[in-house]
Amino acid sequence: MSLEQTRLAGGPDDRDVELSMTVVRYSDSPDRCTVYPPGLSGVARMSTWLSADRSLFVDVDSMR
Repeated sequence: MSLEQTRLAGGPDDRDVELSMTVVRYSDSPDRCTVYPPGLSGVARMSTWLSADRSLFVDVDSMR
């Protein structure tokens, strides 16, 4: 298992939204990606994250 962290930016209507993305790589199962707002901890962080298989995430610029 390995860990990769990235900062993401962008949002609807050109509003800036900063998110962090952490990818956990597994050798025996699909890599998992978790997206969350940076700077949160505790309950606030646990209630504002999204996790899915890495293959389900796409680059936003490729979808515009």
